[in-house]
Formats: sequence, C-alpha cells, structure tokens
Amino acid sequence: MSSSGAEGAVRPAADLVGYQEAAIVSRTLLKGPAGTVTAFAFDAGQELSEHTAPYDALILMLDGAAEVRVSGVPHQLVAGDVLLLPANAPHAVKATARFKMILTMLRPQP
Repeated sequence: MSSSGAEGAVRPAADLVGYQEAAIVSRTLLKGPAGTVTAFAFDAGQELSEHTAPYDALILMLDGAAEVRVSGVPHQLVAGDVLLLPANAPHAVKATARFKMILTMLRPQP
C-alpha cells in the first residue's frame, strides 16, 4: 500500500487538497490492493460527466455543495454528507458551489 506521506499527522480533512480556479484537483491519500482514498477539490461549475466504476465507492463531503447523479437520480450533497455509489452504477458529479470531498473506492477481495 502506498500513501501520500501524511501518516501519523493530524490535520483538518479539508486541508488535504486545495482549490484551483476553473479546475478539479485530486490527491491520492492511500492506494493499495483493497482500494483507494482520494481527496478532491472542485471549483464551482466544474463537473465529471457520467461514467461507471467497477467498485463500490463512498463520497464524504468536506466542504461546499455538489449535485451527484446516481443512475439518473440527483442527490444534493453538502459538507458532512455521505453517499454510496454502487459498483457499475452510472454517476456524474457537478459542483453547484466550490466543494471538497474524499472518495473511497473499495475493491472486492478474493
């Protein structure tokens, strides 16, 4: 398993990744056989078009607001909210305001 070098350090979760104007910024925090943990910062209006992933994923909102569509159903998320993205479910993300999230993707183990 690899990490971002932050192990053992306590810091505010929202400080793990910074905003950039008109951009989506990501920082991989952990990556290993069981999955990945990635921090994202979306500037207002930025979006990820609909896509799928072969693994279950969990979004934890840290700051701001976003609309996440899962299988065509819109969900309005704000800081403190969590949302499960089932494996293979089509989903899209749009920043209705600047926002930060942690995305945890879990790979099934044999």
